[in-house]
Amino acid sequence: MREYKLYLNGKFIDAEGRKLFSGINPHNQEVIASFAQGSAGDVSKAVTAARNAFDNGPWPTMSREDRSALVKAISDRINENSKMLVELEVLDSGSTIRKAKEDVYLSARNLAQFAKLGLQDLNDPLDGASRAGFSRNLLLREPIGVVGAIIPFNFPLKMAIWKLGPALLAGNTVVLKPSEDTSVTAMELANMIDAVGLPPGVVNIITGYGHEAGAALANHPLVDKVAFTGSTATGQSIMQAAAGTLKKLTLECGGKSANIVLEDADMPMAVDGALYAIFYHQGQCCEAGSRLLLPESRADEFVDQLIQKAQRMKVGDPMNTATDIGPVVSKKQHDRVMSFIEKGKKEGATLRTGGKKPSSEECANGYYIEPTIFDHVDNTSTIAQEEIFGPVLSVIRYKTIEDAVRLANESSYGLAGGVWSKDAEKAMSVARKLRAGTVWINEWHLLNERAPFGGYKQSGIGREFGLDGLKEYTESKHVHIDEIGSREKKAWYDTVVPK
Repeated sequence: MREYKLYLNGKFIDAEGRKLFSGINPHNQEVIASFAQGSAGDVSKAVTAARNAFDNGPWPTMSREDRSALVKAISDRINENSKMLVELEVLDSGSTIRKAKEDVYLSARNLAQFAKLGLQDLNDPLDGASRAGFSRNLLLREPIGVVGAIIPFNFPLKMAIWKLGPALLAGNTVVLKPSEDTSVTAMELANMIDAVGLPPGVVNIITGYGHEAGAALANHPLVDKVAFTGSTATGQSIMQAAAGTLKKLTLECGGKSANIVLEDADMPMAVDGALYAIFYHQGQCCEAGSRLLLPESRADEFVDQLIQKAQRMKVGDPMNTATDIGPVVSKKQHDRVMSFIEKGKKEGATLRTGGKKPSSEECANGYYIEPTIFDHVDNTSTIAQEEIFGPVLSVIRYKTIEDAVRLANESSYGLAGGVWSKDAEKAMSVARKLRAGTVWINEWHLLNERAPFGGYKQSGIGREFGLDGLKEYTESKHVHIDEIGSREKKAWYDTVVPK
């Protein structure tokens, strides 16, 4: 069993209360690791270290090239330790090994791309802001300060990278709080950061429970910005906590994304795409295609094919390369998903497949749920409106394209959406009407570190990835430089100054 301490000011230390908590393998409920249980006091120490590193250390004033080189070195360490990280990601999160290999590869690639992005000069001479001989104007982009980064359980390593990369490259210092359900790879990342030699206090990693360590981080007066990924309810709480000191925020919150199949879609491809959209990582994706909108003319045939394929998916040990569906992350999450399945039944949706724990011995001790499909779902029902975060698909039928767009947008969320069609112009017309931050046409889940990602409405505030994501970790400063050089020629000279 692995044992992890807090990473604070360049050192690995015990929590001040010396309390521990365990990491549980969701496949068999075995304990795989112990973690220091960080308290509000530990968070305060970490924030103080980050504050000192920002105010007095070299990181904010270091050249873009030097910062980029150190961040790229962390990416290299991830690649060097990829086999170990893949195995730990599977044991800790229930990710299938096929997905975990992709996650570790993309974590290293994302960080390397962030390092390249961080070489860009974000300052702007603001040409045209003034006439020649009157003034020069500059827009400077400077680091915000101390960033509190709070990440969820579903993509532990990738989410840590998504927060640390742009925050560090913009010149900020960071206190990272991983999910209590999946903290292993974040702490292995701490080992790599330590080995690379970032200045003490630039990155601090505090493990612990959200209601204690996470809340303390969001509330701390010396934190200048909170970057959060997780549920909308928690995002709302963080907004309230940030109000007292007007902290900057980026919030990537929940989703109930609509996956729209048009009548002319390539059915075999769209069926496979719909399965991938919802059942990838057991549906534990904020932008999962959890609402499938089908034209009435093709719905019966489409759902029949969908069910046939869903029933052939292998549910079981995520370490087996043949496995398609692993366990959900915890008993709490398992019970939550099952409660939504019961609500779907009670509210009149037709359960076509799944809806229970698999009967195989392989799944006996884990938090497994069969891939579940509800048909004839009312768009106003609980399972169509609330984020389930599990392997549960709601099929909603529509009459016209206008009807599909209306149903898709009748949601408090707006993180992602998708359109399947052979007609590129028609698909693009639908995509433009969807109130969502990312829309795929004949695809799903593919994100790009060069393109911004984030949500409309209650799916969040701000963007990650690309220049937009990097700028989220900066303050804008306008500098006006006078070129007149004579007090008598100032525009305000005759206004208030006595002669």
